[in-house]
Amino acid sequence: MPKAAAKHTVVIGGGIVGVCSALELLRAGHQVTLVESGEPGGRQSASYGHGCWISPASVVPMSMPGLWKQVPGYLMNPDGPLVIRWRHILRLSPWLLRFLWAGASISRVEATARALNRLLKDSPDRHEALSSEVGVADLVRREGLLYAYPDRQAFEKEALAWHLRRMTGLQWKELDKEALLKREPGLDGHYTFGVVAENGAHCVDPQTYITRIAETAVKRGLHIVRARANALKFDGDRLRGVETTDGMIECDQAVVAAGAWSKTLARQAGDKVPLESERGYHGVISLADGGPQHPVMPSDGKMANTPTLKGLRLSGQVELASVDTPPNWRRVEILLNHARKTYPALATMRDISVDKWMGHRPSTPDGLPIIGRSSRSPDVFYAFGHGHVGFATGPITGRIVAEQLAGKPQGDEIGCYSPRRFRFAGKNA
Repeated sequence: MPKAAAKHTVVIGGGIVGVCSALELLRAGHQVTLVESGEPGGRQSASYGHGCWISPASVVPMSMPGLWKQVPGYLMNPDGPLVIRWRHILRLSPWLLRFLWAGASISRVEATARALNRLLKDSPDRHEALSSEVGVADLVRREGLLYAYPDRQAFEKEALAWHLRRMTGLQWKELDKEALLKREPGLDGHYTFGVVAENGAHCVDPQTYITRIAETAVKRGLHIVRARANALKFDGDRLRGVETTDGMIECDQAVVAAGAWSKTLARQAGDKVPLESERGYHGVISLADGGPQHPVMPSDGKMANTPTLKGLRLSGQVELASVDTPPNWRRVEILLNHARKTYPALATMRDISVDKWMGHRPSTPDGLPIIGRSSRSPDVFYAFGHGHVGFATGPITGRIVAEQLAGKPQGDEIGCYSPRRFRFAGKNA
């Protein structure tokens, strides 16, 4: 009996979720085309500009009980860690209401933490294996992730966040001032308490890592089309192809992994999803010394300070606005000013050169990604909306994509990420 022809699957998006999906689909025997307007993992991608953390501790959602009380402050304070631009407030209001509702109770955030943990719990292991497979094992380092606090009382004020982490199985080590400064001698002396998530990892060059994943996939048969996907074309409920700026690509299936630009394609496939751009910023400064030896998150800055091959990456800052709003580079200056307070050696440096970046985290109001089949067609699968955890969860998302397109039944294990969970949010919440 002749062997069935391989299904042609188009993956839309060349960030880490897209390239990991492509690699897993090739492994499963698909013919795969990846559509991406720039280089996979390039500066246009959210996968380029995050904090580089691969952290099982990232189960804490942004929306937590009591957050609604802080919204007026976010509107009034242009220098805060989360900024909502006034002129976008009406358009963002439906998303913001769902966002606040998602964190309205402890039971809600516990459910979110459990759902995130399914994707994050073994993320360091998966990245360690993947980086070895594509020949860049040295880019993923398992040295733990450090949270620095002015004192133990500051740590205890985040009791709910650490409860969520403990509930999902995270183990950590607490450090007094002596142990903290021994681990990070460059820290300012006002930090007297620390927590090390010892299983955490980080990547020292995300762009090269993603490039190597894509290159490995190309060696295994991946075809890359440098274009933008404009539309999904259907014949009834069956997918006919993907229309791009470079022409029509006929295919049997498509994976929408286009990050913040996935909303339009999802609507064409029958799903109205509340996806917004949560604009993030980073600055990279080249240092001979004076920076951290390990990744550090100071509690009074809520930023990831991560040593990378290109320099010390300072990342954080959340800004809610439209995707076409010009960057506010003051956000990077805020990161740099706080870094000077965190590391005294930086405060004495003059004329620091900073590589500035702004990108679009694809964020849902409940903090969970959208992973599942479209409502219109079984041939379209979604893998977007990962917010702050996209880089860490890229490998497992790619595995889920390949398993589901191979016909594995969709059960409760991915039901919490369904695009249809938003349809009756008010009634079921």
